[in-house]
Amino acid sequence: MTSTQSDLASLSRFIFRAPSWYTSLAFALLLAALAGIAAFDSGAYARTWRGLFILGRDAWEGIFFIGIPTVVAAFGTTGVDRFVGGKLTPNRSSLLALVSEIILVAIVTLAAIVSVLTSLEQQFVYDALVVGLASIFAFRLLVIMAVSRSSVVVASVPASLQTLAAAILLFVYSGTLRFLEVGGPLTDAYLTPYLARSADAPAELSAITAEHFALLAVTCGIYALAVYVFIVAVDRPWKRSLGVSLLDFLRGFVGHVAEGSRELEEFFQQLGEEAIVPVSVLSFRRVDDGEATDVAADGGATASDSGAGSTDGPGAEKARFVLPMIHPGPMGEIGGGNFPERVATDCSGLVFPPHATAGHDFNLVTEREVDKILDAARTAADRIIYDDVATRSVRVQSGEASMLGQAFGDDALLVSTYAPGFADDVEFGVGLSAAAEARTSGLDDVVLVDAHNSNDGLSGPDLGHITPGSKRAFDMIGAAGVSGQRLSTADRHGLELGVAWDETPWTPADGIGPLGVRVAVTAVDDQETAYVLIDGNNMDPGLRGELVEALVEGGTSEESRVAGGAGDGAGRGPASSRTESGDGPVDEAEVMTTDTHIVNTVEADNQVGAALDWDELRTLVCDLLAEARADLEPVEAGVAVERAEVTVFGNDRTETLASHANAVVAMGGAFAVSVILAAVAVSVLIFLFA
Repeated sequence: MTSTQSDLASLSRFIFRAPSWYTSLAFALLLAALAGIAAFDSGAYARTWRGLFILGRDAWEGIFFIGIPTVVAAFGTTGVDRFVGGKLTPNRSSLLALVSEIILVAIVTLAAIVSVLTSLEQQFVYDALVVGLASIFAFRLLVIMAVSRSSVVVASVPASLQTLAAAILLFVYSGTLRFLEVGGPLTDAYLTPYLARSADAPAELSAITAEHFALLAVTCGIYALAVYVFIVAVDRPWKRSLGVSLLDFLRGFVGHVAEGSRELEEFFQQLGEEAIVPVSVLSFRRVDDGEATDVAADGGATASDSGAGSTDGPGAEKARFVLPMIHPGPMGEIGGGNFPERVATDCSGLVFPPHATAGHDFNLVTEREVDKILDAARTAADRIIYDDVATRSVRVQSGEASMLGQAFGDDALLVSTYAPGFADDVEFGVGLSAAAEARTSGLDDVVLVDAHNSNDGLSGPDLGHITPGSKRAFDMIGAAGVSGQRLSTADRHGLELGVAWDETPWTPADGIGPLGVRVAVTAVDDQETAYVLIDGNNMDPGLRGELVEALVEGGTSEESRVAGGAGDGAGRGPASSRTESGDGPVDEAEVMTTDTHIVNTVEADNQVGAALDWDELRTLVCDLLAEARADLEPVEAGVAVERAEVTVFGNDRTETLASHANAVVAMGGAFAVSVILAAVAVSVLIFLFA
């Protein structure tokens, strides 16, 4: 993630879920009642029973004149908007009506305070009321145009409901009809009793005249024009550079964060580009003890038939690493954001879906694209040629890059990290180059994992993005090359595997996704290697080091830690320090995250370790290590790679989108204030000379 993308991601602090429609309406009616008590105050009776009755009447009048238009808008906007082709939901409609009521009450209250503190008369308050009603019309028009993608004319119909309902009530109960010449006794007999009910309304409303309604109509027209000018101005750069509308993005974003809708995927699909991505599968399946072959003893290994079984007996798949070169984003369950959970439920064995070497340009545009990845993973699994031997794991340090590698037959698993330094995503081209470099020494297929396990958040100019041509990119490529050389020539021995999994009590708010924590332990030639996968998005600095240290120096017991261990994981403790009960340290370990973006619907920077207790996580990981070691049994393993054609964001599209969105936030606010001030200035001139 670049600094530009982090600025966009930091906007998630504004994310909230829209309350249910009845919650919004209940709060709106309460606010209307309080506004009524303040507006129609009968202070002389405040301490008598009659005073309580009058205060109740004041509250009812507030509900009637302020709350009823809100209720009409809450229920009517959805129906009218859907009728004209919009997509406004009841929850959004009610929330929009509530916010509009708050704006109206705030404007009128401020005007009342100003009139008391200055020489301005009551007429000023009603002029402000006109401005308030026009303002909520403009605000609703902007939101409905963004959400429903309607034209300004069509959107004006549902947008005007709250203003129109309030205007009708004020017209009837202010007695404005008395000032109009509608003519004839027939009109007086049939219209006046229903359209001129000033006797049933608060005396304060009698100051409203027909002029106020004419000014309201003119002001609404001016504000509608201002909204149209604002939208056209901020939308033009999007259409010119990306070929899409800002309103499409706003509608999708609001729909996703407020109600979890899929509208944002429609926007991303317009941006998407076709890409071919490798999908690598490393599978482990059970074998009989007698079938395991030690190359050191008989000089060769036997390959078994491909395919995974469906039982727990010999031939059943025990675990699977699935690594498509995509990025599990952009947020929540949009696109591939929930890919780790999807793939975990698609296999019979325990699935490990760590983060691949790909950045935000390789976000899947829709969740439907995940199905293509899963199909490719199944095809790859069916083509695997299994081998029952493996090498001891090796740790290679090249510059800032540290790489843990282990070969299974002629294939290899490589896990790269820059810890204790800070790093975020590794770009697609860097990962391809590193994997190719590892294969130059004779390895067949290479599964290259970005451990994604140490980052210092979304602040600062450099967020650790590993780009082509950078020193860090060549550090990774160099580490992959050395790892490939060492693994291709290393002795092969019989392979055992044990796994363990805990969903954990933590939630996405704690930085942990539904897969929880998973641990796999391989045992080859008296060497044990632990692979820990946490369903989260990167880790707080130092946490990965503590976890690796606990695994390679202490296991589950503080007392069993041995001196001269791995520090931040660069070395390993001696095998002799392991206890017979399996509670001692392992020889090598690495901690990975899935980079799930489910946790980023809570906030943009929600890394593992930011919200949960480190000691509790360390204890859980060590307990799972003990369970995985107790689960050790002979297995055979193999790797296959299949290519999938998917639609992703595309090269530089994420950066362009982030740049445009940040520009709208930075400049759009100032432009919006300018438009508002201009519209208000014109309104003031009209009020002065009307």
